[in-house]
Amino acid sequence: MLRNIKLEIEYDGTDFYGWQVQPELRTVQGEVQDRLQIILKQKVNLIGSGRTDVGVHALRQVANFTTDSRLDKDSILRGLNGLLPDDVVIKKVEEVDLDFNARYSAKSRTYQYRIYLGRTAILRRYVWQVLYSLNVESLVKATQQIIGEHDFSSFCVTESSKGSNICKVSEATWEKSVDELIFIIEANRFLHTMVRSLVGTLIEVGRGYFSVSDFIDIMEAKDRTKAGPTAPACGLYLAEVRY
Repeated sequence: MLRNIKLEIEYDGTDFYGWQVQPELRTVQGEVQDRLQIILKQKVNLIGSGRTDVGVHALRQVANFTTDSRLDKDSILRGLNGLLPDDVVIKKVEEVDLDFNARYSAKSRTYQYRIYLGRTAILRRYVWQVLYSLNVESLVKATQQIIGEHDFSSFCVTESSKGSNICKVSEATWEKSVDELIFIIEANRFLHTMVRSLVGTLIEVGRGYFSVSDFIDIMEAKDRTKAGPTAPACGLYLAEVRY
């Protein structure tokens, strides 16, 4: 009998060429899929909730696969974590309805972007180290402009533009501590490099290089060349997928 198995996966993306399988390159999908095939002794097609780019991390990536294996979910969990490298951990395994698809069943995804205000040796692989002062009030005001349904063509790489570049953002906020700023964004879909492009441009607002009015103009321009730089991959995390 065919079963549909859902995985929740955490990974440090530093040493991966992203999520999606690529020939002769180390990817998260490739690592997990290969171990599944060893455990289940059959071919597996692992479907992820979305691709993460080179160097991007995940606190909760979701994936699923179908199998006719009778191996129970606890054995799959133990087997995978026993075979996977230290930078990938399976947090949860559960059996779901056959119509569940990690990618197409998703209602929204939430990303976090972490900025460290200063230098750090310990966290350098997991944050963007920003060494200049920022006007957080301006940053927050500009961020409020992206909530709702907008065309985000100014914040995606040209080659990723497929059909509509309209996304509906339900949350876009900043959390601040003494040393860190964390950007949190939830939307129904994301374009390629959208979060990193938004963060890079918003930081330019915080530095005073763009005003809030400039940021609105950049959004309306629908032109990537008008926006700021792309923030480094090391600060980005896929945090949650809602179904």
